Amino acid sequence: MGEPLADREAQVREVLDRLEAEYPDATISLEFSNRLELLVAVVLSAQCTDERVNEVTEELFATYREPADYAAAGVETLAEDIYGITYHNQKAGYLQGIGEALLEEFDGEVPDTMDGLTSLPGVGRKTANVVLQHGHEVVEGIVVDTHVQRLAQRLGLTEESSPAAIERDLMPVVPEADWQQFTHLLISHGRAVCTARNPACEACQLEGVCPSSRLDRPVDLASGEAWDDSG
Repeated sequence: MGEPLADREAQVREVLDRLEAEYPDATISLEFSNRLELLVAVVLSAQCTDERVNEVTEELFATYREPADYAAAGVETLAEDIYGITYHNQKAGYLQGIGEALLEEFDGEVPDTMDGLTSLPGVGRKTANVVLQHGHEVVEGIVVDTHVQRLAQRLGLTEESSPAAIERDLMPVVPEADWQQFTHLLISHGRAVCTARNPACEACQLEGVCPSSRLDRPVDLASGEAWDDSG
């Protein structure tokens, strides 16, 4: 039976311990070799799988090596070069704007502050957190993507609904030293087991402490709806 621990701090610790044992090598799955490539990859990954992003950026990064390359490219050309990425036309505009902003405002360097990063086109707090953590080794928040949002809600770690509110709610209960790995662990588990539509609760390492377990709970706390076990 899925029964969460008495308080959120204890629940977080249990979740971390169990997932660290299951995914000892959990880390970012985007492929990059420098900060600019990281920034571009994370912008492209919004509402798109990392696997698809890696396929597209393999060739993209061979062509676009500096901010000036993105700034000088036409949006239509960039859109063709990232075709297959979700919202490729919009993201092409972001990439060109990022190239221009890096040249004009940051001497061609990827900024190392939250304010600097979020001033760039297409860069919100989630993207900025990823770039800070993996590009600058600065951890000042928790990356809340769709997997982290879904699992944090299902596991009873938050009742908030927006990524920004979830991040603010989690930061006091997740040890700061674990902020970065917390994200990687939940993403790994969200992809492998606790999927959006058909979570494999019978095989889940967290089922015993999950208040959303479909084995004995009627409601998915992430969606707020009853489980559909018809299929």
